[in-house]
Amino acid sequence: MSDLLTTHMQTAQSYTPVRKPPADPLREAAVELEASFLAQMLKSAGLGESREGFGGGAGEDQFSSFLVREQANQIARSGGIGLAESLYHALKETQGD
Repeated sequence: MSDLLTTHMQTAQSYTPVRKPPADPLREAAVELEASFLAQMLKSAGLGESREGFGGGAGEDQFSSFLVREQANQIARSGGIGLAESLYHALKETQGD
């Protein structure tokens, strides 16, 4: 049993985690802005409103905004509608990079 533990500890010590490159704060801000825009568009389209047939009550009403916001985040991070990319390039030009 101690041989197995020793082998496991050696393997754990030799493991080096893969690190992601640091995110570009300007791109993150552009994606967040697109997500906010998309959340408002989804809300205006009626996404997240209570439906008569489901009867989710007060809980559904209170937490539907979280669902809409997360859906908007996922859309924006998956490429969205291209708003974040346009904003990113416009902001990048103003920085002179």
